[in-house]
Amino acid sequence: MATSQDDMNTKLTFRLYKDGETNEDWASWSDKIFKEDTSHKCPTYVHRTPPCQGSCPSGEDIRGWLDIARGIEKPPEDMDWQEYAFRRLTNANPFPSVMGRVCPAPCQDGCNRNEVEDYVGINSVEHFIGDTGLSNKYKFEVGEDNGKKVAIVGGGPAGLAAAFQLRRKGYGATVFDNHATLGGMMKYGIPGYRTPRDVLDGEIDRITEMGVDVKLNTWVGKDVTVEQLEKDYDAILWAVGTWTGRKLPIPGADNAQNVLTGVDFLEAFNDGRLQLVSEKVVVVGGGDTSIDVASVARRLGHISEINEKDRPENIVLGHTAHDVASSATRQGAQVMLLSRSPVKDMAAAEHEVNDALREGVDIVDRVNPMEVILDDKGRAKALRVQKLEDDGKTPVEGSEYDIELDLLVSAIGQGGKLEGFEELGNERGFIDADQHYQVPGKPGHFVAGDIVRPHLLTTAIGQASIAVDSIDHYLKAENLGKRPKVDKHHFNLLNKLREAGLEPNDYTHESEWGTAAAEWAVHNYEDRSAHEIIPADELFLGHFHYTPRLKRHEDVPSSDDVLGHFQERVKGLSEEQAREEADRCMSCGMCFECDNCVIYCPQDAVYRVPKNQHTMGRYVATDYSRCIGCHICADVCPTGYIDMAMGE
Repeated sequence: MATSQDDMNTKLTFRLYKDGETNEDWASWSDKIFKEDTSHKCPTYVHRTPPCQGSCPSGEDIRGWLDIARGIEKPPEDMDWQEYAFRRLTNANPFPSVMGRVCPAPCQDGCNRNEVEDYVGINSVEHFIGDTGLSNKYKFEVGEDNGKKVAIVGGGPAGLAAAFQLRRKGYGATVFDNHATLGGMMKYGIPGYRTPRDVLDGEIDRITEMGVDVKLNTWVGKDVTVEQLEKDYDAILWAVGTWTGRKLPIPGADNAQNVLTGVDFLEAFNDGRLQLVSEKVVVVGGGDTSIDVASVARRLGHISEINEKDRPENIVLGHTAHDVASSATRQGAQVMLLSRSPVKDMAAAEHEVNDALREGVDIVDRVNPMEVILDDKGRAKALRVQKLEDDGKTPVEGSEYDIELDLLVSAIGQGGKLEGFEELGNERGFIDADQHYQVPGKPGHFVAGDIVRPHLLTTAIGQASIAVDSIDHYLKAENLGKRPKVDKHHFNLLNKLREAGLEPNDYTHESEWGTAAAEWAVHNYEDRSAHEIIPADELFLGHFHYTPRLKRHEDVPSSDDVLGHFQERVKGLSEEQAREEADRCMSCGMCFECDNCVIYCPQDAVYRVPKNQHTMGRYVATDYSRCIGCHICADVCPTGYIDMAMGE
């Protein structure tokens, strides 16, 4: 059947050359295709890191668990694919359900499939795997106790991820947190309609059930001294987060009680104290925190006749508590979010911005706050702003105007609360870290998470993993060495061979050199995953057909329905959908068993390894006595797994 004109125009996949371009790379065919046996180059199978994993701050083996979900990499006989994918994913990240929902997914921005039609929905498959792990009640394994203990200060994503990694290595772990419950910014900084509390608590409980000791409502530096921790524990990890919001650095901001920070606002909402806002709310920011504040304000609404004690600023500052019954008379709040940057350049995730707009948040971009205007009672009544040029930096002369408000929330950045351990902090209110996440000049002290530099939840999780590696080396008195260039949780072929009962024999040098026929080495395989990320131009993108991304359904309320709407917005994929979406992964840098190299080899030099020797990454090999170095196998390899390098 002929392809329709519409499909030809809208469903193109990959084109190596645009109209009018010449094929300069192949101007001389003889330079590219070697004849007979004159070439000294033969194929080598090279494992590289895909850009999705290279873009993931927690370093997940994304390609690995996608290949498991799609059925290419097989689990051990005693395990189903769902658990095997869960185990592979949680090697790096113990919060797949949470991160599958709220991570802004830099992995998807880096996905090579963007060069074909659209990225793989990595978050949606992670969401499915995480929820399956909770429903099937998968537990984490604990390493053999080694007698060493580590104190973790802070029970947020970094602290809990560190506790998870430490227990896997056999270390005792005690988490100290100054809140009534664990979770940190995952619980107190992100609304429940984005991170459902049963999901978050389930993933936290799975970590504490590993034998993690927990000390809640405990402020290290006040309730227990740093010196005491140094005496009682073999190492200390600081994962205290950033709980101080930055105030607006403009006149009037410090003097008005109804000027709050986004951190304080969200913490009061998430612990149940804040249930109403004012009629006119202005939020200054542009990042995810500002979006959350604005969206929460739209859901809470206001009451027309409000008592002084019920004003939101009194609730947030801890002076009183809301009467739940008063919420019955609430009305929608007018919420405006101000950003210096154009909307398209805001730091917040694009879909979060779009959801906020749908929910009725008025986003005004390219404005700069100048002054908080106070009334005769010292309350903020307006914010004076100045318009900016399209660059978000250059002021427009004479463009100042006032925005009326009842509540002003600053969400422009965060810093740490270091009372009791100020000596660890720097001049910016953070804690310095070296490449191993050690605190410089403080042996035995390590640090991870936002207190190093505020960033994503997944960044905090990744830093915790590296910090635990460093703690492990430190407590074993081992040289820390240099971190890998591509510092991730990589697929390990040797471990896979062991899992399949195919571990190579011990090396015994006899008379012959080379590894082609030996059973003590992996034939013509090279692992460059710790050093190289494979770009799209090393793939054969023409192999991949147009396949639309399967999108999760999102229950985003309209501006008319948002009041009181606290149900979860993102709905997960079914098992069938998750596997179908995973199948769109191009397995960049790792064989996905397409048979192209076998089919197109003119000499039958490339062959499938026997089934009883086959495992992931060992699907094909080369008979060098037949190979003529023609390059065809490398040219038709969709994943870039084959290099013509043998002999160089």
